[in-house]
Amino acid sequence: MKIDILTLFPGMFAPVMEESILGRAKENKILDIRLTDIRDYSQDKHKKADDYPFGGGAGMVMMADPVFRALEAVQAEGKRILYMSPRGKTLNQELISDLAEEKEMVILCGHYEGIDERIIEYWNMEEVSVGDYILTGGELPAMILIDAVARMVPEVLGSSKAHHEESIYSGLLEYPQYTKPREYRGIEVPEVLVSGHHKMIHLWQFEKSLELTKERRPDLLTEYIKNTEFLTKDEKKILDKIMRSEDRND
Repeated sequence: MKIDILTLFPGMFAPVMEESILGRAKENKILDIRLTDIRDYSQDKHKKADDYPFGGGAGMVMMADPVFRALEAVQAEGKRILYMSPRGKTLNQELISDLAEEKEMVILCGHYEGIDERIIEYWNMEEVSVGDYILTGGELPAMILIDAVARMVPEVLGSSKAHHEESIYSGLLEYPQYTKPREYRGIEVPEVLVSGHHKMIHLWQFEKSLELTKERRPDLLTEYIKNTEFLTKDEKKILDKIMRSEDRND
C-alpha cells in the first residue's frame, strides 16, 4: 500500500512511522509511506501557506494554491483522498477495513482553523474525524488512521489472523491478558490460563470479553447478539448467562 501524506509538519511523523510495526512494514516494503511538505509548494518567498479567512474570524486558513500544487505533485487525481477533519465521518472499523482494500491513498493534514473549502470540493475529498474533540492539526489523526489501516493489510502483523483476535475486530472488547511471572506481589494469574486446557481457556476468555463489553460498551454487545449463529453450544450458554445477569441487574 502506498500512502502519500501532505502536511506542514513532516517531522512529526518520523517517530511513529519509523518505529515498531509500521517501521518494519516500511522496511519490508509492505507499506510505502511518503511525506510531502506543503510549504515546498508555496510560491511565496517566505513559504507562506496560510492566510486570514474572508469574512473574518479567529485564526488562519490554509491556502488553496500550495495544497493544490502538492496534490498535483503526488498525482492525487483519481486516488482516494482523505482530509483529517473534526467535521468528517468518524473513523470506525468499517471504514478502516474499507481503506485497507486501497492500493494507494492520499492524506491531507489540515492545520490552524482549517483549509480553503475549494480544496475539498475540487479534489472530492473524504473528510474523516477521529473523535468529537479538537486537535491542533491533522497530523496526529493521520497517524491514528494509518496505524489502524496498516494492521489490516496482509503481512503487516505477520499473521492473517492476528488482528481478528483483538478488541473490536471480533465485535467484543478484548479479554484480560497476563504474562510471567505467574504470581506478582501476591496477585495470581487466573488458574484456568495455566491449566493447559485450551477449550476452557477459550471459554474463560470469551466470558471475560462479554463481561467487559457489557460493562464498558453495551452498544457493541447489542450489535454482537444480533448474529449468534456462529457460536458454539458452550459459547451460547455463556452468552445467555451474561444476558440473564443483565436482566437481573435491570
